[in-house]
Amino acid sequence: MDAQRTFTPLCPEELPVEEGDTIGPELNRQARCAAYRLGSKDSHSPKAVWVTEDPEKIGQGGVGGENVEEHWPVHAVPGTEGFKLVPGLPRPADYDFFVWKGVELDMHPYGACYHDIAEEMSTGVIEWLDAREVSHVLVGGLATDFCVWATARQLQQAGFQVILNRAACRGIADESVEKALQAMKAVGIEFIESCDELEQAA
Repeated sequence: MDAQRTFTPLCPEELPVEEGDTIGPELNRQARCAAYRLGSKDSHSPKAVWVTEDPEKIGQGGVGGENVEEHWPVHAVPGTEGFKLVPGLPRPADYDFFVWKGVELDMHPYGACYHDIAEEMSTGVIEWLDAREVSHVLVGGLATDFCVWATARQLQQAGFQVILNRAACRGIADESVEKALQAMKAVGIEFIESCDELEQAA
């Protein structure tokens, strides 16, 4: 999910997550354990209604509209460095299915399964997986405590068994990551520390 340079130290003016640029190899390793590879990207206009240049507002609510929640700085603009996937990942055309999120100016979803906050307007991920009778989904990406958590929850609630690969994720802050992990555990999501566990079991 959203393994983009905007969420790494490669783009320090956007939304950098410590070590976010290092997860590419583990995501590739994870993909080799799976039958299909899906991906997502944030895809935002610099004119989106939630954009702010005020550091005090970043991550804070108060944005008008039913499909936006918090203010964020400009990030993940198509055509910029931040829009690119992290180093080492294949281009989106090489995935089996790909989602671009938050294209509309007044929509900023975190999960990759729905375009809207009410989770009624599907992006097609769940239907695509259902059509292929997928039962388990390995998840990794950026950031653990926002888009990864939201996507994992949506998939688990849709009936898939989600397995979070912790080595393929990085989060914004220890406290919010721990909170997200506890919430994932509460809805039945399972964890592996890395693909070592899958490869040893094979």
